[in-house]
Amino acid sequence: MDRVKDLASKKAAVIFTKSSCCMCHSITQLFYELGASPAVHELDNDPYGRQMEWALRSLGCNPSVPAVFIGGKFVGSSKDVISLHVDGSLKQLLMDAKAIWF
Repeated sequence: MDRVKDLASKKAAVIFTKSSCCMCHSITQLFYELGASPAVHELDNDPYGRQMEWALRSLGCNPSVPAVFIGGKFVGSSKDVISLHVDGSLKQLLMDAKAIWF
């Protein structure tokens, strides 16, 4: 859990993913399209990936990826991020966290 929180706090936008997950790719692309450059941590390519996946599940991520943090705070999974994007608040969250500047 500490590793997840530490990584999540190091950059304004952080996404925990798996390389084979299409929703992870889609959420990452959405962030890039909005002008953010998130830190992307692929759990299946990290030696601590399994422990981080369990920590994400304990935060309420089910499925465990994608797990999105903005400004060090857990935002949710793909459905949560898409909901925020649809209602227009995702961009504001990214601006407030200084992940984007416009």
